[in-house]
Amino acid sequence: MTTQTTPAARGAGVTSRNRLRSLVETPEVGVVVACAAVFIALALARDTFASAVNLQGMGFDLAQYGLIAIGESLVILTGGIDLSVGALLGTSVILISWFNVRAGLPAGVAMLATLAITGLIGLWHGLAVTRLKMPPFVVTLVTYTVAQGITLAITSGTSIVGISGFFGNIGQSYIAQLPVPLILFVIVAGAAWFFLERTFVGRQVYAVGGNPEAARLAGIRGDRRIVSMYVTSSLLSGFAAMLVLGRMGVGSASGVGVGWELQAIAAAVIGGVSLTGGQGRILGIVAGTVLLELITNGLTTLQINSNYTNIVLGGVLGIAILADRLRAKHFSSRA
Repeated sequence: MTTQTTPAARGAGVTSRNRLRSLVETPEVGVVVACAAVFIALALARDTFASAVNLQGMGFDLAQYGLIAIGESLVILTGGIDLSVGALLGTSVILISWFNVRAGLPAGVAMLATLAITGLIGLWHGLAVTRLKMPPFVVTLVTYTVAQGITLAITSGTSIVGISGFFGNIGQSYIAQLPVPLILFVIVAGAAWFFLERTFVGRQVYAVGGNPEAARLAGIRGDRRIVSMYVTSSLLSGFAAMLVLGRMGVGSASGVGVGWELQAIAAAVIGGVSLTGGQGRILGIVAGTVLLELITNGLTTLQINSNYTNIVLGGVLGIAILADRLRAKHFSSRA
């Protein structure tokens, strides 16, 4: 007896295959699967990796790296780049400490003053790129260099001690065994997701990064969108500095923020954000940050020489950039 497939059944099968194909082609799927695979492998290799203490420590790290990764990604979505996020975070740590300890300002005021400065720096980045037509690489590289110089000039190689306990309460506290910084990161990531995925302005950011000329002809104020993303990136660097300061307990310039911009860019690219702009989602950015943290923490847990960490992270970044180029070439050939 021959069984005939009804049109409805065939249509359902085609729909299922299309959905599966769409899921496989989604850039975020690969990095999410990679996160799960790396976590399982490291948990099997070393029992202490999946311990509550280690996972909580990873939560603290994930928050501070993730915040600047989100800021970096917002800029990249517009077709730009921000090399200053790490150095600006380090300078913000010192500024908050200086305002709080040496200027005698309350913790909240010191934080607001620092955010005001970082916001102005982001405004300068955006205006220099949009009005003066300066390359984003050059503009933010200048800030990177100046920020490091300011940090050393303020501290003169010493740490600022005696900061308010307010920062420690935020940077080292838990809610239901979850680190407060991690909760704040999830809130920021959720807000960024809602902005990009559910608002008209968020869709305009994608349009400006994907095709600036088409966006201009559509009446989108591209310059405003670009400036706002640079401001947001700088503000998130300042906000992340508060969490870092809370963990350290002192305003120290040694190593804070150095090279973090590379991790932010790597998290974005690994998560599916195209370096040409206009492509990428918050889910992928978060997953990219998680993957980098898993790799970094895993190497430490396995007691592998720290000198190899940058080699591994650089290799992961190189693979991510190659995948980004191949993906872009694939979609352009299909267009």
